[in-house]
Amino acid sequence: MSPNKNTSYPLSAHANDGLSSYGDSRDMIGYANSPPAVIWPNGAKVALNLVLNYEEGGENCLLHGDNESEKLLSEIVGAGAIPNQRHANMESLYDYGSRAGYWRLYNLLVKKYQVPCTVFAVGMALERNPPVCESMKHAINNC
Repeated sequence: MSPNKNTSYPLSAHANDGLSSYGDSRDMIGYANSPPAVIWPNGAKVALNLVLNYEEGGENCLLHGDNESEKLLSEIVGAGAIPNQRHANMESLYDYGSRAGYWRLYNLLVKKYQVPCTVFAVGMALERNPPVCESMKHAINNC
């Protein structure tokens, strides 16, 4: 059965619908297809922006007082929360990040190459791992 073409569906509407700029604060067009000529230091052709997400310790976990395990923030495709039970696979992913993975990146980026990066960190995760937090503060002055 084909849909009735005469049926009108309620649509949401907002005053900014169809606009490409919102006052002086946001421009969705930018330079479009006419970017300015940029001369990067040392004749570089590419600029990279590295962003590290640090979430280890901020995930749902029974040991943190949550009612279920993490279900969203992982590489486990289709992971579901396990109510009132620990999720060993999920916990091991997060444990690796806080215990080894972060330090591998820190040693590579900060100690070996002095490459700055931006960190999007979960506050609770930093509270649970003070050495990681301290190393991030140290990196601010050393990259």
